[in-house]
Formats: sequence, structure tokens, C-alpha cells
Amino acid sequence: SGYAQHGHGKEALQLVEKMQQEGLTLDHFTFIGVLSACNHVGLLDEGCYYFNSMHCDHNISPAGAHYTCMVDLLGRAGQLNEADDFVNNMPFQPFAMV
Repeated sequence: SGYAQHGHGKEALQLVEKMQQEGLTLDHFTFIGVLSACNHVGLLDEGCYYFNSMHCDHNISPAGAHYTCMVDLLGRAGQLNEADDFVNNMPFQPFAMV
């Protein structure tokens, strides 16, 4: 997340890929950082990929913070209808942060 806050989102994602290559397990905190990195530098496709990989590849159920990152990412990318659909299809009731 520190990389992304300074405009180095792709470097943050490269670090995550290296972590995986080294056999480190990604947890829900790591994915918050990854999604935040995508959000800070506008990497919509990458953010969607990592969000989906949480459940599919890492058996992690996204929590509210992950959904918040995705809604923000979609909104910043101008995908307002998709952001609305995303909120309406969450597995829990929307809350103030979303």
C-alpha cells in the first residue's frame, strides 16, 4: 500500500507476485493492500482479478473492506453502474463505508 500511495502501484503488484512465487500465503490484509494499490493508480482489471482470486485461488471470503476498495475502484474508473451492481450483489447489507 505504501508503494501505491506514492504512485508505484505496479511495483506493489510485482511485490505481491514475488511473495506468491516465494511460497508466502496471502491473507485478507494483503488483499486489502493489493486492492488499495489498484485503486490508487487506477488498475481496474488487475483489481478485479485480485478480488476474484481471493475466493477462487486463496479460499478467502472478501470482507467489507475488500468490497469498499472495489466499489471505490469501480467508481473512480467511471464504472458507476457496475459499482451499483457490485453493492447490490454483496453477500451482506451495504454499510456506510460502501
